[in-house]
Amino acid sequence: MENSYIGYHFTIEPKEPGSEILIAELGERAFESFIETENGISAYVQKALWNEDILNDIYILENEEFKISYTIEEIAQVNWNEEWEKNFEPIDVDGICHVRAPFHEKTDAKYDIVIEPKMSFGTGHHETTYMMIQHLLEMDVTDMKTLDMGCGTAILAILAEMKGAQPIDAIDIDNWCYLNSIENAERNNCKHISVYEGDASLLNQGQKYDLIIANINRNILLNDMQTYVNCLNKGGILLLSGFYNEDIPYIDASCTEKGLTYVKKFQKNNWVALKYVN
Repeated sequence: MENSYIGYHFTIEPKEPGSEILIAELGERAFESFIETENGISAYVQKALWNEDILNDIYILENEEFKISYTIEEIAQVNWNEEWEKNFEPIDVDGICHVRAPFHEKTDAKYDIVIEPKMSFGTGHHETTYMMIQHLLEMDVTDMKTLDMGCGTAILAILAEMKGAQPIDAIDIDNWCYLNSIENAERNNCKHISVYEGDASLLNQGQKYDLIIANINRNILLNDMQTYVNCLNKGGILLLSGFYNEDIPYIDASCTEKGLTYVKKFQKNNWVALKYVN
């Protein structure tokens, strides 16, 4: 008998970090697949494992800091590619970098990145990923030893390799992201990316990098900033995103007190991506 699924389509305000928190909570229930959508996420559970109390005691749904609504649909055998096609448009960054799923047509963009979004974030749709791509497109990263911290789908590590960076370490604490990053690195024929599952505590082995990319969130960045700086070679570059315009004073104070020099900012909607040099 074919599996049928129940799909929940959540609209979340603010989308970040709401989506991340909701996925973490739903992942502890029977939900097994998540797709990032423009206004939130879609989450899927096998009908056989579903019950009408499945959303009871999901903390974020009761949290007044977030406004979350949802619709429910029953889906016969899910064709995941079809679901992704509904929710995953190709992304064009400045006509130079094209991010697409395997089922999209290839274009003649200089950097053509294929991402199977699976359950990971970092498809390029989010403003922070888009701006980090913009930073990388402007830079000469040839032979830079690079770290992609909180790599998600490894999209930024993949672009860095396409632009000549090597070797590259990609780290994410989320097991899905870890597995998805390995797949995506292989899918894009990357030879210089090593993917690790974990957090900044993996960086206490004395590693040094010429470029560190960290697209996470304000609190984690502030908590781990000293570790990043410890790992950055003299003249090395730190790219930071995952936070809002109003968070800049906190991030900037942390960077400058550790000896980094501010270089440049991209802003998209209220999200920002900052560049510092050591």
